[in-house]
Amino acid sequence: MNGPAFECRGLTKYFARNPALLDINITLPAGKIIGLLGPNGSGKTTLIKLACGLLTPTEGRIRVCGHEPGIESKALVSYLPERTYLPEWMTAIDCLRYFRDFYADFDYARAVSMLQSLQVPADAVMKTLSKGTKEKVQLVLVMSRRARLYLLDEPIGGVDPAAREYILETILKNYSEDSTVLISTHLIADVEKVLDEFIFLQNGQLVSYASTDSLREDLGKSIDQYFREVFRC
Repeated sequence: MNGPAFECRGLTKYFARNPALLDINITLPAGKIIGLLGPNGSGKTTLIKLACGLLTPTEGRIRVCGHEPGIESKALVSYLPERTYLPEWMTAIDCLRYFRDFYADFDYARAVSMLQSLQVPADAVMKTLSKGTKEKVQLVLVMSRRARLYLLDEPIGGVDPAAREYILETILKNYSEDSTVLISTHLIADVEKVLDEFIFLQNGQLVSYASTDSLREDLGKSIDQYFREVFRC
């Protein structure tokens, strides 16, 4: 893929008179796993929804793999929302078949393998599963697409610590080298070991965007340590 996976210039979003994002300028390269980090209400989910085309900017512009948000960009984006959205009456395997029919880039064999690896019963009805297991099913669906940009909103927020490691490994193993993964999370200590770069947002504004290597080399700090300093109450 030529060019950045995602870029925005002067991106601003208001809800009524309240700014959710203010004049954000970001360029995300291909082939990276990037953490989107910040306190609650900092604008993380708003940025992800704008990238998905679920929201429209108040000002500024967005490009996903060179496309404005629309049919072309949505075909290249695989989105994991923070909330569970799958129908309660479906089984896990029903969900896989649904995605197979809906998305041309969905790798059904990989999805079945991931479902087995995460120890999710294929015939389990969604309404009988725990919140964490439902999130595993959603992650399988999202990471089984051959997308160019993966947008993951709190992918490990509802699972136990033992499962977080496995889920992060699943993300690492199941995205192609020319794709970009943007992970929004508040569990920084858990996720930082897989991150190539990180973005800090606060009150809808860009505070920092840097590589994890430069942070460690220049400041001798982990992302979690730096986060605690920047956002100290």
